Amino acid sequence: MTKLDALYLEHGQSAWVDNIRRDWLNDGTLQNLVDRGVRGVTSNPSIFAKAVASSNAYDALIAGLPTTDPEEAFELLAVQDVRDACAILRPVYEASVRSLSTGERRSLDGFVSLEVSPRLAHDTEGTIAAAKRLAGNLSSSPNLMIKIPATTAGLPAISAVLAEGINVNVTLIFSLERYAEVLDAFVSGIEQARVAGKDISRIASVASFFISRVDTAIDPLLPDDSQLRGTAAIAQAAGAYDIFQERVATPRFQALLAAGAQLQRPLWASTSTKNSAYSDLLYVDTLVAHDTVNTLPDPTLEAYADHGDSAKSRLLRESDRRVLAGTLAQLAAAGIDLAEVTQRLEDEGVSAFISSYDELLATVSQKLRG
Repeated sequence: MTKLDALYLEHGQSAWVDNIRRDWLNDGTLQNLVDRGVRGVTSNPSIFAKAVASSNAYDALIAGLPTTDPEEAFELLAVQDVRDACAILRPVYEASVRSLSTGERRSLDGFVSLEVSPRLAHDTEGTIAAAKRLAGNLSSSPNLMIKIPATTAGLPAISAVLAEGINVNVTLIFSLERYAEVLDAFVSGIEQARVAGKDISRIASVASFFISRVDTAIDPLLPDDSQLRGTAAIAQAAGAYDIFQERVATPRFQALLAAGAQLQRPLWASTSTKNSAYSDLLYVDTLVAHDTVNTLPDPTLEAYADHGDSAKSRLLRESDRRVLAGTLAQLAAAGIDLAEVTQRLEDEGVSAFISSYDELLATVSQKLRG
């Protein structure tokens, strides 16, 4: 049993990998990661931009595309990558369907995420249309997840897309307040799907709560010797897990579970450590909790395989979460305005993805010209 298997079997946490590359699909790298216990794949515009720019693995595909429009070309490339990745993860998905049907688990694994254009982050109707189009292009892959940002405009889109029976990975969540709104959007969407006669047991969703960027933003606002440095991100994640537990226990949520719905699991995103003074597994070892996902960049995943130990992980137990809740109060007392910081992070996250997307399209355009 691998360490990633132990994480899932002993603690109920699924490890996904936060990367996708054409060469991984061609040379067996992704299959090897799945064999070692990876249970899903996430991607974003920055990941695709790096993959296309740093590799010639896409050159032959680009040369054979039936379009000269860079955005259409990228979508064709991304759809092909995701379709092939979905095929590799399909056995994980099918096994998790069996675990769900027996009541052993309350959610499915084996998903590959594909994000709508970040240019649509503030366009509700555009996001819905793009999600439906992408899902339609990959209709043979039941283990596809469409990524939608948790912006104000994204929230109603999340409900509408789930109501269509499409799996959704909600991304760019930075604040506890926004996370609560995401849970509301999830419940609303599943309720609508149920009324429409959809099989709600097959509609999966995760809520991607971003971790390390919170510490990166808050640490410089604290004195150099502050004991609060490096604590905000984990404290926020603990708060999110509390909200998750509380919402799942409500009559509204319980009614959906009784009707066969899955949980919308918290997914810890941005879990690579940015500060070299901290452990390279800070955001892995401290965030082990049942019914969660941790999506790991491949260097962090390899670090966990090398020196991670789920038996020694600091679990998000209720007693520990109460202590971490006190950390949020201490940060407020130290003058940290979490609402301001997390809104700025959301804005910067959207802008960064748009920049990466523009860079990606420029690279594709150049390759299309030969």
